[in-house]
Amino acid sequence: MPPTDRFVPRFAAEPPQEGFPYGRWAETLRAEFLAACLRAAEEADDLDVGEATDITWFPDRTWEARTWIPASTRTTTGVELFGHVSFRPATEDEEADEFEAHAEATDVLAEDHDDWRIDVSDHVIGDWRGELGNVADMTLVWGVPLVQGGVVACAELAGVTVDQCTLAEDRFTLVAPDSYRQDTLEVALYDARGREVARESLYAEDDGDETAPDENHDEINDALGRGDA
Repeated sequence: MPPTDRFVPRFAAEPPQEGFPYGRWAETLRAEFLAACLRAAEEADDLDVGEATDITWFPDRTWEARTWIPASTRTTTGVELFGHVSFRPATEDEEADEFEAHAEATDVLAEDHDDWRIDVSDHVIGDWRGELGNVADMTLVWGVPLVQGGVVACAELAGVTVDQCTLAEDRFTLVAPDSYRQDTLEVALYDARGREVARESLYAEDDGDETAPDENHDEINDALGRGDA
């Protein structure tokens, strides 16, 4: 294949390795996430945050020797708390450690926006230095489709698929470069035949125009080996 002019990291993170947390492990993660939620509530002076309820976990992704597990919860006042717990994963000799958690509060909810096709959250977790001093924001992206028929969520940068995740109970997590060479990340949802069923930018629309400059995207011909299934 010839050289590419899109020299960016692709599929940099490990695919999900574990199922959703349960038992004592879920309690450990819950304690870390709720502590971050309390900090977020204290910082949200303009919101009546209320108390967290059940936590929804998203697929795990591991990058740079750390594992990230996104999470969200609705509170007793209808506010959404969203974020992630990260840690150094367990080995044969050591348990998981070096836990960190981040959370934010918002009253901007998917059910109040009929034009949303995917409910997406994101957080920058590192950077990647490219050519000529260009730097990409390595970004954790997670979300839930708001349309039916999706099988695989893809992160796309200027039409190049840089990560993908098979939906697990209608949830996905991606790790992908963003904001690189004036290109910005989009999340696309594809069905089992590789047909696009939804797309969202990580950036808000301005007067009907997306901030992403490139509207041309390659389609997936085969969603994770399913072919025409």
